[in-house]
Amino acid sequence: RAVSAQAMAVIQFFTLLVQSILWNAQIVGDELDEATRERMQQREEYLSRVMTRLLQELEQGTQELVQRTQEQSGFAWGALLFAALRQWQFWAVAGVLLLLFALCCRLRKRSQEVDSSSDEESSSSDREQVEEEAEEEDNSDSEDDLGRFFQEHIRWPVQNLARDCQVVKDLIDSYILVFRQLLSNSFSPVLEPAIKVGSAFEGWSPREEDIIYRLLVPLKPPHGHAFHLELGNRGETPARNFRVRVELVCTCRTEQLAGEMPCFLHHPEEELRRDQGPSLLRTLCTGSYLDVQKTARWFYQLVQAAWVVLPQSSTWRLTTLPSRRSCKFRVTEGNNKTHVIEMMFGVQQGNSDIFVSSQNTEALFTPSTTWPESYAVAEAKFFRHMAGQVPHDSFHLRCLQAYARILVGIGFSTYTLKTVVMHLLNTIPLSGWRRRHFVLRMDDIMRYLRRCLEEKRLDHFFLGNERVPEEIILPPDFQTAEPLNLFQHLVQDPDAHAEAMREYRDLQERLMRLLISGR
Repeated sequence: RAVSAQAMAVIQFFTLLVQSILWNAQIVGDELDEATRERMQQREEYLSRVMTRLLQELEQGTQELVQRTQEQSGFAWGALLFAALRQWQFWAVAGVLLLLFALCCRLRKRSQEVDSSSDEESSSSDREQVEEEAEEEDNSDSEDDLGRFFQEHIRWPVQNLARDCQVVKDLIDSYILVFRQLLSNSFSPVLEPAIKVGSAFEGWSPREEDIIYRLLVPLKPPHGHAFHLELGNRGETPARNFRVRVELVCTCRTEQLAGEMPCFLHHPEEELRRDQGPSLLRTLCTGSYLDVQKTARWFYQLVQAAWVVLPQSSTWRLTTLPSRRSCKFRVTEGNNKTHVIEMMFGVQQGNSDIFVSSQNTEALFTPSTTWPESYAVAEAKFFRHMAGQVPHDSFHLRCLQAYARILVGIGFSTYTLKTVVMHLLNTIPLSGWRRRHFVLRMDDIMRYLRRCLEEKRLDHFFLGNERVPEEIILPPDFQTAEPLNLFQHLVQDPDAHAEAMREYRDLQERLMRLLISGR
């Protein structure tokens, strides 16, 4: 454990060392104005302070490692481990020096190109403009070399998400149109256009083979019905659970004005049974409450019935997959490319971006009339909002994708790391998420997670958060609500907290291995 911590310190140290050398290498031989010199001096002082701190941490950690090893196994084993660590550092230094040599060669070549282009200009003003542009380009590109190294070094999954997401969205849109035609004269829920949610549509799916395209289909009450959301007990998880009570409403007035279907409340039951289908209460409800599992089975029937009408059915294959609280299926294109799709359904809270949905919960048992509160639509909207605010080379999704990869087999959920990243996106200046900041932001994520574990508290991003972007519409009670602690179980269970700290150290080791070996 101590070795992994010191290895992380070494990585941070060399990251800053590379940036420092690149910063100084790019301006050798250039004429500098007073403002540039001041910026250089401030940056050098900052890098010096940070590298000094990291060197002290590395030295202190190494001494602690040797001391601990001596106490357990004697001086000989401690010396051996110390030598092994020093050997690891030697090879790290060698690797970084090779990288620096390549980067310096590249900088020298670019500098010569800039000088050549400057000599060809006839006027002094044009020459100054060329030199200024070259200096800005050097500054950006040289600092970006380290980020580009990690981008090429790490084995990212090969994905064509943009194309595949559009294929899936087009298919579901076609499905919804057919559903509406099939249900036009029934008292089934009214289906609204599907909303893209989840990691695939947000752009950070960890592995291509694990991609599930999730969409949420909002449900509206049919004619003569109304939905009422009732907040239930939280039960085994901190998430808020609801029930959707279905109520029959009088339609006599609109029936007389528009000649619509007879009112469920004020017409004889035999006449209603003869002239129109059964009410929603008799089909998809248990008692007076909308049933998730009955609604899921109804969705499966719709998907299979509508498939033969879709143009894709002539060359594609449809395979339904088991799920009790959603409609999950796989489609295979003519070229054998497959897409796993999960259609969830939900009821909107007012006009907000918060729904109660059919999504699975972490509880061992969830009643079929329980609809957990879902923030998936708000989260997808948050990432779309950030996509329009961050620099074009932002690496925030790469950070999330990298952590999602190394989380496999560890107790932390991807939702935990997603919450951490959303909090950091809301606090760290967006200009600090460029590719060249990749290692620093990865370290920030680990530090934030560790602090949350030590304090046994990770606040939900939307509930009780006053800094949510205004573009995201929340129910009125969200900003005044008490923050929801996603780590509440760690407060109640000391063994779970100890296990979480062990898993944090495992995660730290995996991050180090990813940065070193790319796996």
